[in-house]
Amino acid sequence: MMAAHPAADKPSSTVCHRAAHSEPGMKIEKDSVVRFHYTVSEIGQEPIESSKERDPLAIMIGHGNIIPGLEAAMMDKEAGESFGVDVKATEAYGEYREGLSQRVPKKHFGATKLAPGTQVMLQTNFGPRAVTVQKVGMSVVDVDLNHPMAGKDLHFDVEIIDVREATQEERDHGHVHGEGGHHH
Repeated sequence: MMAAHPAADKPSSTVCHRAAHSEPGMKIEKDSVVRFHYTVSEIGQEPIESSKERDPLAIMIGHGNIIPGLEAAMMDKEAGESFGVDVKATEAYGEYREGLSQRVPKKHFGATKLAPGTQVMLQTNFGPRAVTVQKVGMSVVDVDLNHPMAGKDLHFDVEIIDVREATQEERDHGHVHGEGGHHH
């Protein structure tokens, strides 16, 4: 769920060519492609999510593909570095906004089992969006459109796996292609 900044969630369909591997000693800067593992928790709490059991996340720096506070903390790091960083809600998923709910026809959830408090992905005109079910009616569902981590100060433990320069195609598209990235 943390994977990318909400604005970065875009559907995809075909595969682009695979990009080059890590460049030794390259520091993270704008247009760097970074593959990394992360563990995220609310500050002082148990981990909420980790990428350790799956492939590393791949992002391109400077294109809104990840929360601003984590992106800023990655600058000037290089492959092999590990670090921890606390990110305030305002630099993560934003403050929790009251009244950000919507009534959605139940048919948009397919066969998903719905109950108050359940987090689900809802397909919107802007791509998939994580929502929290508030109330389930006979034909409609009330959902909270705030990101599930909105209003929370977060702690990230990060391990940088590799860093490379983005290809021209990746820069043109604003996101990573190939392993760990988008497939068009």
